This record gives sequence, structure tokens and C-alpha cells, in this order.
Amino acid sequence: MKYSNLFWFAGICLLIFSCGKKEEENCELDSEILNQELDLEIVRLEREFFDANSQEDYLFLIEKYPEFTETYLRPDLYPSLDTLTAELLMIHQDSSMRTLNDSVQLVFNDFSDIENELETAFKAIKYYFPEFQVPKVYTFVSGFNSDLVVTEEVIVIGLDYFLPPTHEFQPELARYMAERYDRPYIVPMIVTAISSQFNNTNPQDNTLLAEMIYYGKAYHFTKAILPCTSDQFIIGYTPEEIADSYANEEYIWSHFVQNELLYETNPFEIRKYMGEAPFTDAISTKAPGRLGRWLGWNIVDDYVMNQDVTLQMLMMNPDAEMIFRQSGYRPRPPA
Repeated sequence: MKYSNLFWFAGICLLIFSCGKKEEENCELDSEILNQELDLEIVRLEREFFDANSQEDYLFLIEKYPEFTETYLRPDLYPSLDTLTAELLMIHQDSSMRTLNDSVQLVFNDFSDIENELETAFKAIKYYFPEFQVPKVYTFVSGFNSDLVVTEEVIVIGLDYFLPPTHEFQPELARYMAERYDRPYIVPMIVTAISSQFNNTNPQDNTLLAEMIYYGKAYHFTKAILPCTSDQFIIGYTPEEIADSYANEEYIWSHFVQNELLYETNPFEIRKYMGEAPFTDAISTKAPGRLGRWLGWNIVDDYVMNQDVTLQMLMMNPDAEMIFRQSGYRPRPPA
């Protein structure tokens, strides 16, 4: 069956039960994880920056928050600190920026849900990877210049990017991407970015399969850390796109096999299946983009289940070929 003939089936799946991956009945993390002590600091830095009134105020702020300054403001790109503080003053006195910040403060006045979700996520990461150092978290209003910055020491959340998709202020992104920039996606995006710290790879392997497995490990990591989070907010597909993909998994897999794509090394060909796009045109204009990432996630899930490996063992394994071969992956036939 092909995409054009299966949309009715996907709709039935959504009405009766969830196709493909199913949410665990009890998705809560173990009490041993949740009872850990953890010091999480979140600084609502946009408030301090919009309250500043002079270059001296901004000089004080960039000295007060050196990690943010070095990581986000990049003073090394400016001739002098005077140049940087003058630009900051101009930006934060701009009427359109102040209006944007007002909207952000209304939407994100209460940040406790995200703070609690981040704290729980960091506890889980710390439990599985004791070497993990909890980064300092800043919120900011970037003027739609930056959504997320994630390093081992610092996380900066550009809150303006995550205003509701129906809000009058929106980043200049294609609609299929902009809809993923919403409050429920913030923590999954951060956790997926953090996964790269532990995602061992073989730099000599530049095949499509290697990239599929890399993203599969990243999404598996995120689901393990956030077990109660819907797949929608991890991979950024709508529930309908997830259902359609599972309904067509056999067809998708046969396309990869018949076209001998797994060991493709041409970056232009790889991008067709891995890069941002409204659909995976090589398969169908009805198929969502980034299908190679979704397929890699299924392969990795099967590997973990069939080989009974821990999250640490999975992330340490750089051998994409071995993970694929030992996964025993087979498309799930439509129910």
C-alpha cells in the first residue's frame, strides 16, 4: 500500500488506538531518580536586560553573567565592550523589541512548568550519566535571532521563538517548522541537544545509515529521559504524521532497501531523507520530512529491546552498522 491509499487507515488508528509506539501505562521515572538532590538555576535574564537604562547598566550585566556573555553575546566579535553595550542599549530601547518582550512576559510569566520539567530531566540524565554537569539556564528575548543555545555549561532559551503558533509575533520560519516552536517542545529540544554530549559516533562513517542511527539514538535518549512526553514533541511530527508513517512503514522501508540508500554517502541524497523539509519528496509529497530520522529511531528502539542494552551502552556504541545488524529491525505491519 502507498501513502495515497492509507490515510483513511491512519485516521482509524488514531480513533481506536495509537499506531506504532505506544505510551507506557506507567511512564513515571523511578523514585530513585526523582529523589535526587539537584541544584538548577534559571535566570530570567530578559527582564534584567529590558530594565537596564544605560551602557553602564549593560556593562554591569555582562560582567555579572560571564557565561552568558561569552556563549551568547560573543564580545570577541565586537571592537570593544563600549560597542557591545551601545548596541545592547539600542536594541532594548527599540519599541518593537519592547512590545515583543511584553508579549513574552505575558505568555511566560509563570515558568514553573518548564522549570519542573527541566529539573526532572536533569535528574534523569544525572542518574544515567553521573558525569553530567547541570548547566546554568538563562531565558532571553532574542528578537528572533536565536531559539536555543545548548552547551555543557550554559543553556539560553530564546523565549520569543516559543510564543504560541497562533501569536501575532512569529519567527521567519516555514510554517511546518514554526509549529514546532511552542511551549511543549522546549524541554524535549533541550534534552535532544544534550544527548549529543553522550552520543558516540564514528567520524569516518559518513553513510546515511550512520546519520539515521545518530538521530535514532538521540530520540531514544530523549524518550528515556522524558518517558511521559509524547513522541510528537520529540520528533516534531503531528499525531497524524506519526500514524501515517507507521501505517506506511513497510512501504517506507522498501523504498530505502530497493534504492540501496543505507550506505549512500552523497550528502545531497542524504539530505533528502534527513534534512528539514515539509515532506520527503523522494517517497511521497504526503510523507513528512526527515523520515530517515524517524526510521533510525525505530531501528534503535528495536536494537535496545532485542539486545537488552542499557541507555549508557547504547549511547557509548559508535558502530551504526552493528546497531542496525543486531536490531533485527523489521517494519511493523499495519494492525
